[in-house]
Amino acid sequence: MSLRIPRAGAAVALAIVLGASVAHADLGPKVIAAFKGQVVVTNDEVEPGANDKATIENFKKARVKEVKGEANADDVVVWHFYYTAFLNAKAGTNDMKLEFYSGDKYVADEHLTGIDTTVPVLTGQIQISEDDGPAKGKTYVLKLVGQVHGKDVVYATTPLTLN
Repeated sequence: MSLRIPRAGAAVALAIVLGASVAHADLGPKVIAAFKGQVVVTNDEVEPGANDKATIENFKKARVKEVKGEANADDVVVWHFYYTAFLNAKAGTNDMKLEFYSGDKYVADEHLTGIDTTVPVLTGQIQISEDDGPAKGKTYVLKLVGQVHGKDVVYATTPLTLN
């Protein structure tokens, strides 16, 4: 017997993987305060430590400032990374974007939907390619942005180099 996932089901599963999720239940107020307003980019998911101090160290050790891409079958560079966004304010919307900026110039974004507006931390996985706008060898500012009452609100940021 084999398990088959219909294409529509696979698309929904992929959207869930690329979307935002709830904060780790084990992230205490000290951890949240230590990274407030920051997007922490990592190569893998970060496991909570035995206490807040250990968890903060785990995030600091896992944090990367550069993500290496891989060429796909079409020779287009694709970057994969995990993010943990520590919001600087309560989310005013359940629909946000992780936007890539080069200086003041908008380059690309990844849409995040279904965000729980009651959590102070969002986690997820991103896949973005050269076809989406970013270029290899460039440094970007990632901004977690939501639109509230017609205005963009930036909840967290970080610089990130894509190589």
